[in-house]
Amino acid sequence: MKKALTIAGSDCSGGAGIQADLKTFAAHGVYGMSVIVSVVAENTFRVIDIEDVSPPMIEKQIDAIFEDIGTDAVKVGMLSRAECMEAVARKLKEYKLQNVVVDPVMYAKNGHPLMDPDSADTLIREILPLADVLTPNIPEAEKITGMKIESIEDMEAAARRIHQLGVKYPLVKGGHAIGDALDVLYDGNRMWHFSSERIDTKNTHGTGCTFSSAIAANLALGLDLCEAVKAAKDYVTAAIKHSLNIGKGHGPTHHFYDLYRRGLVRKGAL
Repeated sequence: MKKALTIAGSDCSGGAGIQADLKTFAAHGVYGMSVIVSVVAENTFRVIDIEDVSPPMIEKQIDAIFEDIGTDAVKVGMLSRAECMEAVARKLKEYKLQNVVVDPVMYAKNGHPLMDPDSADTLIREILPLADVLTPNIPEAEKITGMKIESIEDMEAAARRIHQLGVKYPLVKGGHAIGDALDVLYDGNRMWHFSSERIDTKNTHGTGCTFSSAIAANLALGLDLCEAVKAAKDYVTAAIKHSLNIGKGHGPTHHFYDLYRRGLVRKGAL
């Protein structure tokens, strides 16, 4: 069985972060493992508090994975402060990991900051050059590049700038734009566009986490980059289309829609 590791924050409400990543890995038939960087007390409409795991403990969790199991892909999500970023970067370099997908999480769906704004420079300097794929949404891409993004041409320009920062394959997501949900992937030579219908729903908690972990899962399964992004795009679109109206705010996506639709084999049915 292929294996994937998520390094991110824990979302106790189950819709985003580590929990969304592990659900996504499982939905793809990939064995999922986790390194918790921060514990986030949040639900569908607010973030109550964040408590970071100490950098030495972050490193020890990563060591525990690689001295025993290893992985075929890594998804990196919420890194709330510079010390956390530096700890993760040290271990990514030490283990020379491949298929690293970084989701530069900066804000919760309700707008609450999940990353110290003063740590953006550390993210750019330490984490971005280690990313095979970076999946910023438009506000995150604007923060990373320092430019305003208002068109597809701007998204392409941002992807080029991010590539210059050391990211092999920037994927600028258009979920915050108007019209179809268009994402722009740049491979250093060519621009690739991935478009899907825009789903009219407020229940989009954890979509960025889900998309990036789906890309990681597909890379672990051996798909090439464009195939991995296309499959992940289809998966997250279906998860949004069949999202769950849970909670008072932005409900979660449905990570197991296909499985639930077909149903589990009941004990004794065979």
